Amino acid sequence: MTQTHPRFFNRELSWLEFNQRVLDEARDDQIPLLERLKFIAITGSNLDEFFMVRVGGLRVLVNRGITTNDPSGMTPLAQLDSISVRAHQMMADQYECFLKELEPQLTAAGLRRVPGQELSERQAKAVEQVFDGEIFSVLTPMAIATCAEFPLLGNQTLSVCVQLAPSSDAPGKPRFAVIPLGKVLPRFLTLSAERGTAYVLLEDVVGRFVERFFPGEVVTGHAAFRITRNADFSLRDDLAPDLLAGMEDILLARKHGECVRLEVAACAGPELVAFLKESLAVEDRDVFFAPGPIDLSTLMQLTDLKGFEQHRYEPWPAQASPQVEPGASMFETLARRDLLLLHPYQSFEPVMRLIEEAAVDPDVLAIKQILYRTSRNSPIVTALARAAQRGKSVTAIVELKARFDEARNIEWARNLEEAGVQVVYGVKGLKTHAKTCIIVRREPQGIQRYVHFGTGNYNEITSRIYSDASLLTSNEELGADAVMFFNAITGYSQPQRYRKLEAAPIGLRTRLLELIEGETKRKLAGQKAAIDVKLNALVDPELIESLYSASQAGVPIRLNIRGVCCLVPGVPGLSENIRVVSVIDRFLEHARVLRFHHGGDNLVFISSADWMQRNIDRRIELLIPVEDVPCKTRLVAALETYFDDNVKARLLNPSGQYTLLKPQGRKKRRRSQELLYEDACQQVKQAEQSRRTTFEPHMAPGANS
Repeated sequence: MTQTHPRFFNRELSWLEFNQRVLDEARDDQIPLLERLKFIAITGSNLDEFFMVRVGGLRVLVNRGITTNDPSGMTPLAQLDSISVRAHQMMADQYECFLKELEPQLTAAGLRRVPGQELSERQAKAVEQVFDGEIFSVLTPMAIATCAEFPLLGNQTLSVCVQLAPSSDAPGKPRFAVIPLGKVLPRFLTLSAERGTAYVLLEDVVGRFVERFFPGEVVTGHAAFRITRNADFSLRDDLAPDLLAGMEDILLARKHGECVRLEVAACAGPELVAFLKESLAVEDRDVFFAPGPIDLSTLMQLTDLKGFEQHRYEPWPAQASPQVEPGASMFETLARRDLLLLHPYQSFEPVMRLIEEAAVDPDVLAIKQILYRTSRNSPIVTALARAAQRGKSVTAIVELKARFDEARNIEWARNLEEAGVQVVYGVKGLKTHAKTCIIVRREPQGIQRYVHFGTGNYNEITSRIYSDASLLTSNEELGADAVMFFNAITGYSQPQRYRKLEAAPIGLRTRLLELIEGETKRKLAGQKAAIDVKLNALVDPELIESLYSASQAGVPIRLNIRGVCCLVPGVPGLSENIRVVSVIDRFLEHARVLRFHHGGDNLVFISSADWMQRNIDRRIELLIPVEDVPCKTRLVAALETYFDDNVKARLLNPSGQYTLLKPQGRKKRRRSQELLYEDACQQVKQAEQSRRTTFEPHMAPGANS
């Protein structure tokens, strides 16, 4: 019997399979122990956001009575049912990994969790002192007479539900109280131990002394729990007269969102669980019983403990770019050549240095920059403020709608405005997701524009753990396009036809379809054709259909999709020429890179956009050509390295399952991230060797003018 395959994978189930691939890293005993713990913490954090946004959004559709099928043929309700089954299995796998694999090895390595009832006499006395001196004074129990009086608990904050014996007035009715644990107290309390480090969880300490919160009462049960609220709220900014105030309203609305997931300790009694379900209006499918610590994402705190260096990855410090002289001006460097940086293998420092130099350079007239996500103490934001204070024209597009970074971006926007920066809060109805910075400088030959384009955010912290690409250039056409693009966002002007760039939501879809269809036509004409694409997500049905058509024409297509992939590869007559792999390793793959054979010309691009309807149609994104030959050659080599990975790459099968690739026969072991880092190190060594064998005289000032 011929096996049938869907035309599209469901987006939500595909995302859960991505999280499974992260969990597989936690189960890999070839990875250092604390790195495995980090991976399992990431799976917890990922699931939190998935429930807040994706499940929350589906719940809204179901509540509105919407029954429209998605491209995979599933209704919102069917998706929720399937998600519940898959997510429950994933949670079981998470705790099996933590409790049966990681925790015993952590204990053997000297990092032990001590349950509240297993404290030694010495440890119990120390914990009791902490409870009496700090915990008891900070926490506040809240009695709940009826479900309608259930308190407004913070999203994803841990609490303890306490069941009390019935009162004499209502002998058959149990009573309940809730103790919110808040975010002030540490989740992990360090204990004295004969060897290594021991810790006890805050909820276990509260459970050990819970009776002290209720003197004169009989506690019949207690259990830790945590709720996840719907955070999928969007602002109709076309109707919001004040975007800043509107985003603050969104942040407030999230505090009141309905509960979409209830996590409760597996030890919870049936009456306690029934009380929580009724109070939070959740169904059985929304309840997740945790046999271990609730909120696995907090385990990330343990991965930074000192004294366990042998259980971490060998450090891979970011390498300097050999094209950037340590003492030379970035303007001088970019005047000579384009610069391609592959992060985190190469340092993000040249990008920051360019902006910081621009802030104090007397010849710089203007800086224009898009800020989507930044670090908490961003040196780039500080540089923009300094530039404005020095009288330069500084304009920052601060995207207030960057999900879960709204509060930080609101704070940055206000600080920048106070420093004299012109702040634009994005575009009505769209998110500004493009990453670019433009510096306008007066030079002897006239006005010169220096531009940075990136696939990642202006965040020096995440640049150390996200795999991204940066292109820095003084190319005249790219500079002119960048200014035109920026001014189209900040003004009322209609987007113009660019010479080099392409942008969403106006022309990006058309350009991508043209590039794919160009390869299709060449193949049908008997010419060589090929498509290589590296993205974080591939969801858009129209682009997927175009790839299917190219495959049917015989175009070999290689896709490296880190996360969600709705395209079904390897189906005869549909996608047999499409190969999809996903690389999950120590760094988060984040770069979007495209290559089209184009008759041998190799059109190569970097982009801020994944191939999703939201990115192509509802965001401001950029597609940037990389035409400088050394930069293009290096980027193509990096793509090949990813597609050659046979250690951390997983192949997507037509069934929707992923298979870990392994070296076959005599083929060498090739781990893409390791090879890219080794290449960055080798470039530095070669540059140092070249400098040692080349005499470079000091020139008198003005000798080259």
